Amino acid sequence: MTTARIDARFAALKAEGRAGFVAYVMAGDPSPHEALDILRGLPAAGADLIELGFPFSDPMAEGPPIQRAALRGLRSGLTLRGTLDLAAAFRAGDADTPLILMGYLNPLESYGLSAFARDAAAAGVDGLIVVDCPPEEAGPLTAALDAVGISLIRLATPTSDDARLKTIAEGTSGFVYYVSVAGVTGVKEAEAVAVAPAVERVRRASGLPVAVGFGVKTPERAASIARVADAVVAGSVLVDEVAAALAENAPAAPRVLAKVRALADAVRGARTPETV
Repeated sequence: MTTARIDARFAALKAEGRAGFVAYVMAGDPSPHEALDILRGLPAAGADLIELGFPFSDPMAEGPPIQRAALRGLRSGLTLRGTLDLAAAFRAGDADTPLILMGYLNPLESYGLSAFARDAAAAGVDGLIVVDCPPEEAGPLTAALDAVGISLIRLATPTSDDARLKTIAEGTSGFVYYVSVAGVTGVKEAEAVAVAPAVERVRRASGLPVAVGFGVKTPERAASIARVADAVVAGSVLVDEVAAALAENAPAAPRVLAKVRALADAVRGARTPETV
């Protein structure tokens, strides 16, 4: 089953005594070719898991950086089918790094849930995060993913009470994505002092690792979150590097991967005796 990669990676991180670094990038941003260069470079730059966004015209949970990245992906011609082709090209050269797709329900329904699940599994996708699909409406999607062994990874938020966390945990596998701040991505910054008790609540409710995202912009902030979470997710700060490269008419991959290295190094060193 493809979900074995996620479980194996978190088991390895636990054995190493450290948090993981999850890099979010947008398919097709700034072009299909450069997006593949970025994707292929992420593991060597320090990404333990990868979230690959699929472009959508109305990404309502995203702040301006990822909204712009989605539009760039759409302009480059990336469809959901193209995103799966990108995933397959990455998987052909990397058998171990967990790859999670992240996006919205409308493109999945347009594709067909069973067809999408089948093709995603064939492309080597391990998990799926669907931002606008609450558990109460996830039955058909869950069934399609379960049939091919893809993990549905749900979101918990600062407003999720204990009853809601129980509902979120049902049918979730791989890990839980904790949205550390109220609002959209890339606007507010996550605070470790507020995140720590929430992470413990989510762990108790789910029995799964907890990855924290929506507000990690600097190595210092990534390190602080890494001391309390099982993984740290960064996205807006990475797609901002694509935008900066475009403004300079420069290749995007070197800038993105340099930022990944800085963040991943901070996460890896966060629990050393000198930094705890």
